[in-house]
Amino acid sequence: MHRSRTLGASDVTRRNHIPVTTPIRTLRDLKRVLPREQWEAAIDKARARGFRLDDGIDEAPTRSPLERKFLQLCRRHRIPAPKVNVRVGRFVVDFLWPESRLIVEVDGYEYHGARASFEADRARDAELALRGYRVVRFTYRQVTGEPERVAATIARLVRS
Repeated sequence: MHRSRTLGASDVTRRNHIPVTTPIRTLRDLKRVLPREQWEAAIDKARARGFRLDDGIDEAPTRSPLERKFLQLCRRHRIPAPKVNVRVGRFVVDFLWPESRLIVEVDGYEYHGARASFEADRARDAELALRGYRVVRFTYRQVTGEPERVAATIARLVRS
């Protein structure tokens, strides 16, 4: 249990008639005590459960550690910041550079290794191509093991 003297009415809600802090307030409190990686994982879980955090958490709306690594790669190599986890048609794409009509998807084997997701990813890429987007996919190994090559590829695609 955590007690605070700074709780405002907007920081509290009720769950099963029990007063609890809102997800945003809980995450703000956790930021002070958790290592950054665990705090970011808590944000990912809250977003995955459908909590709206846009107004209260000043972090890009990533959904995985791989997405955060990719954003770090972009910052480190001075690649213009993409839009993150945005809707394009009926899909939510990982990264979008709207001016270049470039979509980058980062795929860990854990979530994209099964036949069904492999097939769905290809159908999705084809539909996005029909909408005029270039879709480029990078694996976990590429993002973490070949960051210079990935950055050079993205930089050229963003410019073209």
